[in-house]
Amino acid sequence: MFDGYDSCSEDTSSSSSSEESEEEVAPLPSSLPIIKNNGQVYTYPDGKSGMATCEMCGMVGVRDAFYSKTKRFCSVSCSRSYSSNSKKASILARLQGKPPTKKAKVLQKQPLVAKLAAYAQYQATLQNQAKTKAAVPVEGFSWGNYINSNSFTAAPVTCFKHAPMGTCWGDISEGVRVEVPNTDCSLPTKVFWIAGIVKLAGYNALLRYEGFENDSSLDFWCNVCGSDIHPVGWCATSGKPLVPPRTIQHKYTNWKAFLVKRLTGAKTLPPDFSQKVSESMQYPFKTSMRVEVVDKTHLCRTRVAVVESVIGGRLRLVYEESEDKTDDFWCHMYSPLIHHIGWSRSIGHRFKRSDITKKQDGHFDAPSHLFMKVKEVDAAGEWFKEGMKLEAIDPLNLSAICVATIRKVLADGYLMIGIDGSEAADGSDWFCYHATSPSIFPVGFCEINMIELTPPRGYAKLPFKWFDYLRETDSIAAPVKLFNKEVPNHGFHVGMKLEAVDLMEPRLVCVATVTRIIHRLLRIHFDGWEDEYDQWVDCESPDLYPVGWCQLTGYQLQPPAPQSSRDSQSSSSKQKKKAKSQQYKGHKKMSSLQLKEELLDGEEYSFLQGASDQESNGSASYYIKQEP
Repeated sequence: MFDGYDSCSEDTSSSSSSEESEEEVAPLPSSLPIIKNNGQVYTYPDGKSGMATCEMCGMVGVRDAFYSKTKRFCSVSCSRSYSSNSKKASILARLQGKPPTKKAKVLQKQPLVAKLAAYAQYQATLQNQAKTKAAVPVEGFSWGNYINSNSFTAAPVTCFKHAPMGTCWGDISEGVRVEVPNTDCSLPTKVFWIAGIVKLAGYNALLRYEGFENDSSLDFWCNVCGSDIHPVGWCATSGKPLVPPRTIQHKYTNWKAFLVKRLTGAKTLPPDFSQKVSESMQYPFKTSMRVEVVDKTHLCRTRVAVVESVIGGRLRLVYEESEDKTDDFWCHMYSPLIHHIGWSRSIGHRFKRSDITKKQDGHFDAPSHLFMKVKEVDAAGEWFKEGMKLEAIDPLNLSAICVATIRKVLADGYLMIGIDGSEAADGSDWFCYHATSPSIFPVGFCEINMIELTPPRGYAKLPFKWFDYLRETDSIAAPVKLFNKEVPNHGFHVGMKLEAVDLMEPRLVCVATVTRIIHRLLRIHFDGWEDEYDQWVDCESPDLYPVGWCQLTGYQLQPPAPQSSRDSQSSSSKQKKKAKSQQYKGHKKMSSLQLKEELLDGEEYSFLQGASDQESNGSASYYIKQEP
């Protein structure tokens, strides 16, 4: 498993030592490594300066005052006792990541009083230095404080199959032990200590140093996938020192025995955990790749765009005709809104030809295998037809499920959908959903699930009744059996926290909450904002992420809006989004000419940009992800 904890029977460094067998600890049923160890596991720094601890009696002192050339013992008696105990010598050597050393030579003897005096002086110097250091204020949003202060729960990483470690998280849970930097220490060098997971929130874990028992005074939050968290045994193989926190250093005289007792049989991270994290954060899409993506100004068509940047699997796409590279669109690489070059022609989808006659230098078409594949459908028998009625999430108002009509049937199971009562005359606001998309529903879905159905704009016969409407419009409902009824065991529960893309402005990832679950459909609420800005999202949408995803990938997280921000006209991007949404309320859809004028207005640009991204929420589960 890992050196230092795996075995305690080694060749000895002294011929007078005795070989004693160790009892094997029965492994526990778990996918995580079990710490099997009856040996000593406590080591101290042995650098050229700073503190040191006697490897025999545990006495702490200034290194220069220690006995022997290697400064491993406080006295001659400890040196001789240690050398006569071959098993301890072997164990400590392995824990330090090196073979057992030869018996140290005697140089000089320092009285114990001198050592204690030197240690006291050293501690006083460090305390004086600490008083002169200015405290660094911590600004910004903290998931840990937010969850602790409100007793929130977060959606587990396993709910997000598209996120890093989403498919290989295993049974990382409360009680798992890790090695982390010891911040409660005055040593000049970076040292580590064992900590246990007290609470999990997505990627983030609330950790407590071993030895603090029920004392939570020094608990701290840390990203489990971060570079400072390691499986137990990492310090041994890396030659890093394990030092107990200063606050509890007095609690035990034999820390070695304490750790042996506490760690034997405990779970820790897999030894290749950091490698798995790194591999899961490799993304196949590269900059300068060309793709077809929805036109944010005309949802009914696609355009060619170039990958400008990749952050955590999210792509910033710049439309090919944008000379200053400001005309962009954000989406996830697993979004159904992006396709390989030639996709639109192959299914009969509208496409805006580029004025650029040839590829720019360095640009190349993204390979078709990188894109998600739709679920195959059989359109030979009974199938969707133009004019059929259904219910669909409105991509221009993601909080609403509306009365809709199939306007065109494309190849490979794709459908062009229009919202009744608010369609542009030229069909420029039709949008493309696949037949298996969880964002389209059979007639009566909202009534059965007690969801408010948005009737056609201007429809006066309220309350809306499907039977009457179908008769008045001389139309038929799409057969129920053609819709997808698959509901995965997604693991979400009402009240869970997560990080979610604001699809009305998809460059933003915000603090959010699951407020309602209807089969596989999730109602996402953005913390700090009114319910009218909620969005219906599929449970397997690539626009949902675990708590801590932004920190892990380096993406900027939008914190909950404070009351002052909601009440005032701030210049923040989130406030802009709110103002734009309110401006659209009541007249979201308009005539073709008005729509085009609004689209040319930069203030409305990002609204439509986000609106079209709704398709990524409704189709994620019907694609096969192409892993990098």
